[in-house]
Amino acid sequence: MSIHGFRERGRHAFSFPLLNPAKTLRLPSSSIRSSISFGRFEMELPKGLSLGRGGASTTAKVAIVVGITVAGVLIVAEAARRRRRRSRHLDVKDFGAFVERFEIYPSPQPPPPAARHRLSDLKFAVSDNFEIEGFVAAGYGNPDWKRTHEPGSQTAVVVSWLLKNGATCVGRTVLDEFAFGLMGGVNAGHYSRASNFNFFGISDVTLSVTGENLHYGTPYNPELPSLVPGGSCSGSAVAVAAELVDFALGTDTIGGVRIPSAFCGVFGFRPSHGILSMLGILANSQTLDTIGWFARDPSILHCVGHILLQASPLGLKRTRRFILADDCFQLLRVPKQRTVDVLSKAIENLSGYQPCKHMNISQYLMTNVLSLKEFTEPTPKEGTSILKAVSSAMVLLQRCEFKLNHEEWFNTVKPRIGVRNSSQVLAAVNSTQDNTKSLYKVRAEMRSALNSLLKDDGILVIPTVADFPFKRDLRKKLTCEIEDRLHALLSIAGMSGCCQVTVPLGKYEECPISISFIAAHGADKLLLDTIVDIYPSLQEQISVASNSGPIPYINGDMDAAELLKEKGNAAYKGKQWNKAASFYSEAIKLNDTNATYYCNRAAAYLELGCFQQAEADCSQAISLDKKNVKAYLRRGTAREMLLCYKEALQDFKHASVLEPQNKTALAAEKRLSKLIG
Repeated sequence: MSIHGFRERGRHAFSFPLLNPAKTLRLPSSSIRSSISFGRFEMELPKGLSLGRGGASTTAKVAIVVGITVAGVLIVAEAARRRRRRSRHLDVKDFGAFVERFEIYPSPQPPPPAARHRLSDLKFAVSDNFEIEGFVAAGYGNPDWKRTHEPGSQTAVVVSWLLKNGATCVGRTVLDEFAFGLMGGVNAGHYSRASNFNFFGISDVTLSVTGENLHYGTPYNPELPSLVPGGSCSGSAVAVAAELVDFALGTDTIGGVRIPSAFCGVFGFRPSHGILSMLGILANSQTLDTIGWFARDPSILHCVGHILLQASPLGLKRTRRFILADDCFQLLRVPKQRTVDVLSKAIENLSGYQPCKHMNISQYLMTNVLSLKEFTEPTPKEGTSILKAVSSAMVLLQRCEFKLNHEEWFNTVKPRIGVRNSSQVLAAVNSTQDNTKSLYKVRAEMRSALNSLLKDDGILVIPTVADFPFKRDLRKKLTCEIEDRLHALLSIAGMSGCCQVTVPLGKYEECPISISFIAAHGADKLLLDTIVDIYPSLQEQISVASNSGPIPYINGDMDAAELLKEKGNAAYKGKQWNKAASFYSEAIKLNDTNATYYCNRAAAYLELGCFQQAEADCSQAISLDKKNVKAYLRRGTAREMLLCYKEALQDFKHASVLEPQNKTALAAEKRLSKLIG
């Protein structure tokens, strides 16, 4: 911020840039003659007060201090006044979800005896990248885009389908700029001009957490207003969660529907790529873009899907097999009793459902998607690096296509972009990818691998997101660990083009939680039918899990525990990891105060790829023995595999303090310091 003098209508005044750089606070002064600068601050001095070479007089110094103090008070007062004015103007009924309100009525009902339209009496909204004939141009989350584009010549095909089936469109909803954000409300603080292309390098790219959207405002999460709603289609998710509409449309490129549905506690469906027409919708990355929709009620989600997919409501009931991606659930910060156990118990008594099976999806992709080797970084455990490789290819593909679509417009218009969002957008416009064929090869192999795994009856189960929604007033950017976890989970359906549905599972620690089901490309109807079929049973198990407490361990005989530990050690040496973990678990049941039992079981869990359990065991071991070097080393390894690099680095540093010559700790310190960098 700078304080400077200017002349207006023959008078002097002070100007103070505030929250909006386009507006300033002006303080009249009729006797300004000279100025003084303090670093970046410059202030005009009243007449008669000047500074010579020897310094300022006492009176001048006092006047300067008083002047700056008064100016600061006025700035704070003006900022508070503007906040009050914004809060008075906020329509709390809308939760800040809408960019513009209007009503487009559906086609007339057919005369009896014909059946009523299937979506009769339902209202819906669309994100700010859907064109509607006869209305102002879709804004793409940015006023400069709307200003420089003509209204759409035709209504988006999917919107026309919904209108023909009886639904009423009631407005456009807030969208992160150019559909790039993941957290919702990414345009915080100030603006950046897109002319600063060369200032942003790839390494500077981060996803913003939250803040005021100076264009349209950040929608309020109805589940907990202090949390961000998620993006990019934050307004559509909020409109559904707040019961302003029955369902809403958005687009999902690398998470635009799945993230806000998870954060707002509603259903979100991302269909198979290419199965719905994108005509009349502004493109971000055509190879990744899909239309998606939100709903509170699974039956409405199902009905909207059947209309858009033009699927038959009848069909043979198939046997379904759920496959739990254990390595993905290792990234989740929610106990498995609230996620995978809920699902397993929900399908126990349902006909046509096989018991849940477990697998490591990273290892499967490593074997079946050979083109990922080009994007893989070396890590102590190869599994996690595979999902990072998939997400890296996904982000690079998005940037390449966004640049191809919009580079000319950015160079010509130089739009104002929110600073927190500008790094993503400008990195895309600046991107250079010589070998785009490798990206499309990864995509083709990903789809083939997922289709081979799931066939026509399989459903892969993963967490939708790994972390809880962030607080709205958190003024910081996402850490690389959080970004990696987000992108790792989003990339499976994103790069394969398979369909995915976000399924809310209530709350944990007052935050919405969810899981996601992924079916093979083209198996959208299977996924929609499955949700309607199992959700009543899921609701019962969610209620049971919410009211259950942890099961305590029972202390037992120490000699028997030592014998079990030795059996576990023998199994571990024989590379029987599951058997070793089982022996250590039995030892812990008999004696839960021995740090070695937990530390040894953590070693077995690491070999099994159960990194979250390994981390928990090491933490327990450390709480029992503060100088257990192995526990710090193993917890550091587990946290690195969970993409928590800073916490892992601290563990390895602690181990090197306890054992200064420990080569494993020193090598890990060097590797992680370079990675965090």
